[in-house]
Amino acid sequence: MPRPSQTKPSKPQSHLKWSPNTELVGLMFELVPQKDSYLYAQYTIGLHAWFLDRVRSTDPKLSAYLHDEESEKPFTISALDGDITSSGRQIQLLANTSYHWYVTALSSRVQKWMAQWVKKLPASVDLRDAPLTIASCQISHPPTTYAELLDSEYCGTVSLTFVSPTSFRRKGHHLPLPVPVNIFHSYLRRWNDFSGIPVDQDAFLAWVDESVIINRCQVTTVKVLAGKKGAVTGFTGAIELSLTKDAARQPEFKQLFYALGKLASYCGTGHKTTFGLGQTRLGWSSQVIQDTPDVESVLAKRIEDLIEIFKAQRKRTGGERADEIALKWATILARREMGESLQVVAQDLDMPYETVKTYAKLARRALKEQE
Repeated sequence: MPRPSQTKPSKPQSHLKWSPNTELVGLMFELVPQKDSYLYAQYTIGLHAWFLDRVRSTDPKLSAYLHDEESEKPFTISALDGDITSSGRQIQLLANTSYHWYVTALSSRVQKWMAQWVKKLPASVDLRDAPLTIASCQISHPPTTYAELLDSEYCGTVSLTFVSPTSFRRKGHHLPLPVPVNIFHSYLRRWNDFSGIPVDQDAFLAWVDESVIINRCQVTTVKVLAGKKGAVTGFTGAIELSLTKDAARQPEFKQLFYALGKLASYCGTGHKTTFGLGQTRLGWSSQVIQDTPDVESVLAKRIEDLIEIFKAQRKRTGGERADEIALKWATILARREMGESLQVVAQDLDMPYETVKTYAKLARRALKEQE
């Protein structure tokens, strides 16, 4: 990606508006550090928390809904896009340099909140030790509805570029490959939750499996951090898809296929889309995707290695509880090794400090036993 230009911050735009009938819309924030700043590797947790806190302060009922672990999330947020490098054990942002941050709404309820929010934007996005001035806010994904996506024109192929690491859950593991059934399953889940135009999931995915062809694909895999639960193996790159001749025998599915392709840029692909993963753009791009900062890759690999050690030590007990403990121990110890305080780790993981402190001690003891 090209190096972002040096810029001086201006007042955030407050004149953005769109139809109250809108169901989907995307915003791009231009954020500018006023001094060289340093972020911890899992800083997207901070972006996620900052956004949800803005919702909580003005609409507690919507906030409670967005925190619901049982439902699909009607929003996405990206990581920061710009000149980001590793500096020791942290990520460095350059002073007076523009970074872009994307937020999308996937439901009428969220877009209505966003329409009011942009009228009185705060002066900055406050990450720990790195306040970022909001220089501007623009519409990045045009306001639309699910019905409009379904009725829009379409052509012969669907090309998608995955600009941030993308992954799917499969049998308790990550699947870092752009398999059409997995791709469209992730879109259909959002569609069925928010569109009001539900579709039979099994029937449509069976049609996808039979009808969708990969014309070309160019991807690279990478280990990254996402949310509060350790490392994810994901892919970036691009894919071009088309349909078989027999696909037209079910015109309603063919129409939905193209509508979901257009939905991709709003809802993202795969899981952890509220922590920066799965950012997707329409069209094929062979442009080099921004590298994951070295410090993030190092931490992700360390967490994964520690998980395997702790799971092996607890294999006699086994089960989901043992796996969950191994993950927490690995995350806490790896972040402590990177120089983060246990107080900060506890805050990010929504865990009591004394519990995190105890887990850190147990993890160190278990690691010594392994050595």
